[in-house]
Amino acid sequence: MSIPYLRAAGTSLVLDARGTGVPVIVHWGADLGDLSGELLATLADASVPAISPSSIDVPLRLSLLPTLAQGWSGRPGVSGFRPGRGAAALDLRLAELRTGSPSATGRALPGTQTLTIYLTDAPARVSVRTDLELSVEGVLRLRHTLTNTGVDPHLAAFELGSLDVILPVPDRARELLDFTGLWTHERRPQRSTLGQGVWSRESRHGRPGHDDSYLMVAGTPGFGFRTGEMWATHLAWSGDKRAWAENSALGCSVLGSGELLAPGELSVAAGASHTTPWTVAVYSAAGLDGLSARLHPWIRSWSTIAGPRPVVLNTWEAVYFDHDLPTLARLADAAAAVGVERFVLDDGWFTGRTDDRRALGDWFVDPVTWPGGLHPLIEHVHAAGMEFGLWVEPEMVSLDSDVARAHPEWVLGAADADADADADADAGAVSPALTWRFQRVLDLGNQEAFAWVLASLTALLTEYPIAYLKWDHNRDLLAGSAHRQTAALYRLLDAVRAAHPGVEIESCASGGARIDLGILERVDRVWTSDTNDPLERQQIQRYTSVLVPPEYLGGHLGAGTAHTTGRTSELSFRLATALFGSAGIEWNLTRANKDELVMIATWIARYKQLRPLLHSGVVVRADPSDPALELHGVVAPDQNSALFAQVALAAPRAAVPERMRFPGLAPERRYRVAPLVLGAAPRTIQDASPAWLAEQSSPGGGGASAPAPGLGVGAGAGLGVGGSVTLTGAVLALVGLPAPLLAPEQAALFTVDAVE
Repeated sequence: MSIPYLRAAGTSLVLDARGTGVPVIVHWGADLGDLSGELLATLADASVPAISPSSIDVPLRLSLLPTLAQGWSGRPGVSGFRPGRGAAALDLRLAELRTGSPSATGRALPGTQTLTIYLTDAPARVSVRTDLELSVEGVLRLRHTLTNTGVDPHLAAFELGSLDVILPVPDRARELLDFTGLWTHERRPQRSTLGQGVWSRESRHGRPGHDDSYLMVAGTPGFGFRTGEMWATHLAWSGDKRAWAENSALGCSVLGSGELLAPGELSVAAGASHTTPWTVAVYSAAGLDGLSARLHPWIRSWSTIAGPRPVVLNTWEAVYFDHDLPTLARLADAAAAVGVERFVLDDGWFTGRTDDRRALGDWFVDPVTWPGGLHPLIEHVHAAGMEFGLWVEPEMVSLDSDVARAHPEWVLGAADADADADADADAGAVSPALTWRFQRVLDLGNQEAFAWVLASLTALLTEYPIAYLKWDHNRDLLAGSAHRQTAALYRLLDAVRAAHPGVEIESCASGGARIDLGILERVDRVWTSDTNDPLERQQIQRYTSVLVPPEYLGGHLGAGTAHTTGRTSELSFRLATALFGSAGIEWNLTRANKDELVMIATWIARYKQLRPLLHSGVVVRADPSDPALELHGVVAPDQNSALFAQVALAAPRAAVPERMRFPGLAPERRYRVAPLVLGAAPRTIQDASPAWLAEQSSPGGGGASAPAPGLGVGAGAGLGVGGSVTLTGAVLALVGLPAPLLAPEQAALFTVDAVE
């Protein structure tokens, strides 16, 4: 088929593959309807632009892999050179096109449409295969494989500079959204206008980083969560990367993404190939929620998650390095009493690990702290009815460790991090590598080091009944090849999962510094951020969940005063915030009072009831006009039920806050809205509630009614909890309901249930 046309779920892609050139992208975006071959040809012909003044003498059309040879003077799709021969200006030609080929991932997801394009530059001895997939949810994936076809020894190596995916966006997509951040402040949105030139985000952390661009979104001006048309890309890769938007003077606007390669980092030998990470591309005509509505079900179609997300207690902020059996046994008993299902022992369990300056890499249970190994603790945890999990950081090493002393060649960078700085004054001296959290990086690309780590993890998982590994990564690379290290990490994760398929893995990287769809294929949970401060978490979870479904997003109930910010938050706010994700606790429950423990137990019981909804439903977010207020929720796939949170991040700008408008419900169906208090009630500005929240609801509201079965409410502290109201989904979305007068840093929860 010379004009492939892929369609699914309201989106489509049209390629013009006529002739011998690289196929041209005619359209990526909204579904164009049922187009016949004749109409497709007419569309392709009609899309050819005029020849502009002072330009090449043929119309410039954006191909799947644009280069200078095609007249494209923007960022090229592919670049590289052969040593001694200069830059290779590739002039690729179409060799073959296959539709309906097997999925390039081997997952063979039902309904996925596939297209494989084979390109070649015979004189340059280079060929490229491009794989495209369009899922039933409308998620587009693309990647390239470059092969060095040279056999002449003088042409043996092809030094790859870049190999990227570039997609067109229409000129109406003038506003950009991407993300930045810091440790404990991840996923901060930033907006800009796409002007002339390139807006580029690059990561050189050896991991995506806390400031990861995450998603590059181009949309119609003013787009929000529920409004606007947009095009977005994400690179499914856990190493160095770049993402950009470019508005070229040639008349094209594009989104691009690819692995960021250092000079000389990737040499493709004769007969060898290199395959890029997948670029995931999504179109939405319904705001950012429209992106999530495609991405979440697609991710769930291949997710490694096998069952309900258990309630976790992680010991880090409870005991830090203070490990001993009596202390941890008491904590385990307190966790079991409130309903925790998985007890995770964090950093400090292995040989000599009394602080963060030593022992990484020596993955043996400390014989002093644990003379009987971890068996007594695990037996205690199991007897209390919980699973056992363990913290590890396999990619890192302390210089003060047995493994670093025995194998300094396994450590990336110069061997002596404590060398005298004056030694660097000598010509050619190697500067000592920097430590970060007093640790260095273990070279997983070294086969001996790789085998050591795999054997150490396998020994732990074989000796102990460990259900879960919290896999941490607490520093940037800053040395060695990010590509080599990331590829080795993927091999290591794959090997661990193959050897122990029942073990779940959480990806943590100083919190949320490695959250991407490359790592997500290999883990069952991500640690969203190292902060448990609910005010910070509201924004972090809100934007992280645009891409990643909530069941992956670890969120913990912390102590009243947050370890990372020093901010004190009320229990009700902490409970409501940690509910929307993979819920857990990071708090020394032996120090909680009886009332707090009762509230926590109530919260956990409700979470267990709500899990099926929270972890399978459609995530929705309103677009309030007051930045101090947010409303978000999860609607069941069948639209029978929903759970919403009205959140006051700060003081509202009006004495009476704007109405709550509940998106995502079926317009014609009737729904009963009722408040839900999880143990602790939110605090209001004064002891008053809107009429519909009073014991008797307002006229026409359907009368006072009991809350939904299994979702009972508790006593309110200024928030009326006796009332409810029944209205149609259209009314709730368009007119909405008066909001409670929440005090700053409070959240009110509401159940929404369909009424026959």
